[in-house]
Amino acid sequence: MVEKDRSIIVKKTYLLKMLPQLYQNNLENQLSESQLLFLNLLINVLQDIKEVSLEKIANALPIPILFESRRKKIQRFLSLPILNIQEIWFPIIETWLSQTFPENQRIYLVIDRTKWQRKNLMMISLIYDKRAIPIYWEFLPRLGNSNFEEQSKIFSRLLGLFKKLSVLVYKNILVESKNMDE
Repeated sequence: MVEKDRSIIVKKTYLLKMLPQLYQNNLENQLSESQLLFLNLLINVLQDIKEVSLEKIANALPIPILFESRRKKIQRFLSLPILNIQEIWFPIIETWLSQTFPENQRIYLVIDRTKWQRKNLMMISLIYDKRAIPIYWEFLPRLGNSNFEEQSKIFSRLLGLFKKLSVLVYKNILVESKNMDE
């Protein structure tokens, strides 16, 4: 079997710029070329079909293999050990923080628990430009409110991201945009 040179396709895929440059730079360091190409394909398909269903994504994925093979390929990709919040998302956030905030600047984080469908979700967000940007999220193993111990345990996972900043944490409150300028 003759091996084809697909480097031109990979380079052209980068021209699509479906991901901001910050994301691309970090992902290039974390993923192989083929993994990055496949991620770009998945993002294109998701933006086109606007649904998150494994079967619909596999059906729309422009790869000349059987439907079941496309579905399994997506499953294998999404189960890669590197595709976790600490390995992929944290480096992106850390780079963005260092580019956006000077050292020792005060930033505001909000920790809140919410029920999403029938799941209990703990969310930590950064307040920036009158918006809450999700930094970390985790499903809690049970329904109902979280306690201080659970919140501290979850929050301790991302303290390293903010080591050069001054952090003020709000817990379970709504922040009105008019108060954000103070």
